[in-house]
Amino acid sequence: MAVFCHDIGVDLWDVLRCAETKPFGFQAFRPGPGVGGHGVALDPNYLSYKGRSLGYPLRMVELAQEINGRMPRYVIQRCATLLNEHGKSARGARVLLLGVSYKPDVGDQEGSPAREIASRLMEMGALLSYHDPYAAQWRVLGQPVPRADCLYEAAADADLTVLLQHHRTYDLQGLAVKAQLLLDTRGASPAGSAHRL
Repeated sequence: MAVFCHDIGVDLWDVLRCAETKPFGFQAFRPGPGVGGHGVALDPNYLSYKGRSLGYPLRMVELAQEINGRMPRYVIQRCATLLNEHGKSARGARVLLLGVSYKPDVGDQEGSPAREIASRLMEMGALLSYHDPYAAQWRVLGQPVPRADCLYEAAADADLTVLLQHHRTYDLQGLAVKAQLLLDTRGASPAGSAHRL
């Protein structure tokens, strides 16, 4: 839905906010840059395998896996497009990634989509740094990624800042003011202050 809504010019986050006003029968599911965590990305494959072995494929599970697997590539596409729209190439662009853990307010990076996003940006020639209050160090493709100590200064210096995980310590209003260009993959920024997934 995030990809579809972006392509037709609809603010998905506004749609979700409006839908949440329904007093019953609604459960919000929010998109993000991909799926991570212990087993979250793998366990549905076991269901699919078992369903196929019993003769009835679980197509919805398989489709969800396919869509989740594509989201990091879509985030990279959005990053490249935003940079291009602002007269910059991904090659040589300074990109700051915010939140490299797989869920908010924890340091666990197991299966985080941040790693795939970072590796693809590195392959495109981007110069990466990261900030995560819960991760003192981070390696991608066997290389250490520089950690930004001063968040606002790093956001001001970066050509593109990408929010991958919304930790409670992030002041997105303040970041939106400081960042040259902000892509929010969590829909956490105030409307109009950032480009949102």
